[in-house]
Amino acid sequence: MMQIPLHSDWHDTKLTLHLISQLLGKIKLKLAPPEPQWGHVSLPLTVHGFTTGLLFEGERTLQIDVDLLTSCLVIHVEDQTDAIPIEAGKTIKSYYDDLFDRLRTHGVNVHINPKPQEMSFKGLLDTDETPLAYDATYARRGLRLFQRAAHEQLTYLSKLRCRKIKPALFWGTFDVSSLVIYPIEHPFPEDKVIERVAFDEQLIEFGFWLGDDVTARPNYFVLPYPFLFRPLPTERLKPEAAYYNAEKSEFFLPLHEQTMGQVQAFLSTSFEILMDEMDWTMRDHFFIPLKLEEESGE
Repeated sequence: MMQIPLHSDWHDTKLTLHLISQLLGKIKLKLAPPEPQWGHVSLPLTVHGFTTGLLFEGERTLQIDVDLLTSCLVIHVEDQTDAIPIEAGKTIKSYYDDLFDRLRTHGVNVHINPKPQEMSFKGLLDTDETPLAYDATYARRGLRLFQRAAHEQLTYLSKLRCRKIKPALFWGTFDVSSLVIYPIEHPFPEDKVIERVAFDEQLIEFGFWLGDDVTARPNYFVLPYPFLFRPLPTERLKPEAAYYNAEKSEFFLPLHEQTMGQVQAFLSTSFEILMDEMDWTMRDHFFIPLKLEEESGE
């Protein structure tokens, strides 16, 4: 049975991983071709952790991985590979300096904004010298939760015939999320840098979040845009532990041992309710069955 750590069990290690993910995400933001809804900056999950995936800086190829099985930050540039240990007591400045020094050594010159994005952390990535915690056991448990969440989301979304962003780690909010986008433009009403890109079309987000000081337990969530902020009918919502919060315009499923096998029902029923409420009239096309099973024996 997969262990489900609470926020209080590993909040300090989680902060370390969140800050390191900001380094990878900001490098990807600089180098990856832009996509709608910030799809180009998310970090795919791997067997070992998470990664920028393949990037180009000029003619050079590179990739940066966080390997939580070996507790290393791994830098690949062309045919060269370097590893930076992730360990307790190091600072985010240390990781920043080491990472960018090694990139420059291999001829990669990229500059990022050192201010953390969407975090309450007040320091700068290139100057903060607060010693950071790291517990490899909890880091791996958190990774398993992220991997499982990505698998649950992809299992539900993969069969849908629609435009979507597949599950990956979003390093601002440090959650594993995916999107179904509906072809109706809907600009965000305020001129905010992140939101005006993230929210400019109708969409439904499927996500998994590890919790915080207020919400101790990890949760799956489903969120519409435009936000509804009103009561919704929940008679169809499953499982029993799931609920809707009108103030946040989100459905939630707290992750317990009892709910681990009920995620598909949660994703399906919350999606159906939101499609009705948002009047997605073209959704029948989403559910045209795939023909792979019919041809699998050939």
